[in-house]
Amino acid sequence: MTHQSREGQHPYWSNHWQHPQYRRITIEQAMVIALQRVPGQVVKAELDYDDGMLVYEIDIRTAEGHKYEVKIDANTGAILRVKLD
Repeated sequence: MTHQSREGQHPYWSNHWQHPQYRRITIEQAMVIALQRVPGQVVKAELDYDDGMLVYEIDIRTAEGHKYEVKIDANTGAILRVKLD
């Protein structure tokens, strides 16, 4: 039996996809992109594997107190989804 990490990933991939050559933008760039879409304060930022692709999940709290999750393609920097949490 092989061990699976979260989201059903094989441990090899969980370490492999975090290597910088598999992503084109940095987490700092992803935060800037997210803040351009949803102004506020970043409360969480992480690299994740979602539906077969690398994405940055950036959680932002707005001045009004709303929390948004912005998903950004780690290869292209494209915003994939903005969701009110």
